[in-house]
Amino acid sequence: MKTCLERIQSLAHQTGVPLETQRHREVYTMQQVAAELHEKGAHVAKVVIAQADDALVMLVLAAPDHVDFDAARAVLGAQHVLPVPESGFRDRFPDCAPGAMPPFGKFYDMRTLLDEGLAQTETIVFQAGTHRETIKMATRDYIRLALPEIAHFVYAPAHVH
Repeated sequence: MKTCLERIQSLAHQTGVPLETQRHREVYTMQQVAAELHEKGAHVAKVVIAQADDALVMLVLAAPDHVDFDAARAVLGAQHVLPVPESGFRDRFPDCAPGAMPPFGKFYDMRTLLDEGLAQTETIVFQAGTHRETIKMATRDYIRLALPEIAHFVYAPAHVH
C-alpha cells in the first residue's frame, strides 16, 4: 500500500501539478505546523472529520478557524452534523498517522468540503499523512486534484489572519 504522501505525489505527477514536500520537526496541530514552517495560518489547512447523519465527511478549513456545525449541516443537507473523535475514524485512514490525514476525502470515499475562505488563498499547506511532512501547492491545483465542494462553514473569524 502506498503512503498518503506517495498517493498525493503520484496524483500530482500524473496530472502535471507541481508541489513542494516540506519536512519539519514532529508537531501535532496545524497551528504548530504553520509556526514551524513560518507560514500564515490562513493558508494552512486542518482537517476535521464529522458525522453527517450516517456518513463521515471531511471538513477542510484554515488552521485558526473553527467549524460552524450548523452551517455545515445546512451545506450538507443533513439532519445532524457532529465532530467525530479520532477513535471513530482512525481505521478509515490506514495509510496515515493518527490525526495527520491529508485533505483528500476522495482517497477514503469521503465527501469533502473546503471552506471558501481557504479556497480563496493562493497556496495551501496540509499534512501528508505524518506529523513531520506537509505539502505546499497552489490552492487552485489542490482543488483540481481533490475535487472538494467549496462552501462557507466556519465561524466568522474574530481575528485577522
